[in-house]
Amino acid sequence: MTERLLTADEVAERLSVPVTWIREQTRADAMPHLRLGRYVRFEWLEVVAWLENQRAGRGRRVSPTPDHDPARR
Repeated sequence: MTERLLTADEVAERLSVPVTWIREQTRADAMPHLRLGRYVRFEWLEVVAWLENQRAGRGRRVSPTPDHDPARR
């Protein structure tokens, strides 16, 4: 590891999202993070890789709603 670890505030700033969203994602274990005792830190390259998976659709959990279920057409 050559890059310093980031805080939730720093990741939120880089992604232009509220820090509360970052905290929700880490509590849900939905985005990569490291727990160091009571501290949560982030490796930026891991976050970038996670974003790429999100962009490619591999990270999304989408369930069809009854109105949008293609099988019902």
